[in-house]
Amino acid sequence: MLFRQHHLAGIKSGKISLAFRRWKKPAVKKGSLIRTAIGQLEILGVTQISINDISEQDAVDAGLKSRDELLDILNDVPEGEIYKILLRYHSPDFRLQIRNQSNVTDEEFLQLKNKVDRLDRYSKDGAWTLEILKAIRDNPKLKAKYLSAKMGKEKDGLKLNVRKLKNLGLTISHEVGYTLSPLGERFLEVWEQGGTGK
Repeated sequence: MLFRQHHLAGIKSGKISLAFRRWKKPAVKKGSLIRTAIGQLEILGVTQISINDISEQDAVDAGLKSRDELLDILNDVPEGEIYKILLRYHSPDFRLQIRNQSNVTDEEFLQLKNKVDRLDRYSKDGAWTLEILKAIRDNPKLKAKYLSAKMGKEKDGLKLNVRKLKNLGLTISHEVGYTLSPLGERFLEVWEQGGTGK
């Protein structure tokens, strides 16, 4: 479940408490936590509604100027039911602290390398982590569909793999494309040099 940066800021401040999505099936459920650029969001409720149930106040609570603006956004999605999601800011994301580390010790590097190696080892498509890290470094903030085309990969598969690297604190997702985090840059540098974190 993706949010624009200004919507995330509104959720964190408490000004935004709702989101609306058109889905074939719910992508979140009550009680779940969503990791975002500002930290974790908590889903307080998910309700399937009709388009006639949406009010002007609902649109404002979702961070939009009017009901018409919200309906335009929902109608851009051709299929699915409309869901009203009640949410709030929950807590910082531990990855935000991890990813800003620019230095790693030998032990930290080896621990992280073991986790990355595990992603490669259990992949049906073979090793992919180094290739994607390099591609993101060399093509910062490139749209996922163009990055996947450049790499000869399927877009959804690429996005899933980038998310796995993000969970390790190695990448940062932007409204358009990705960059390496400070930790990711240092990790890749050390990996390519065949050295350690010092």
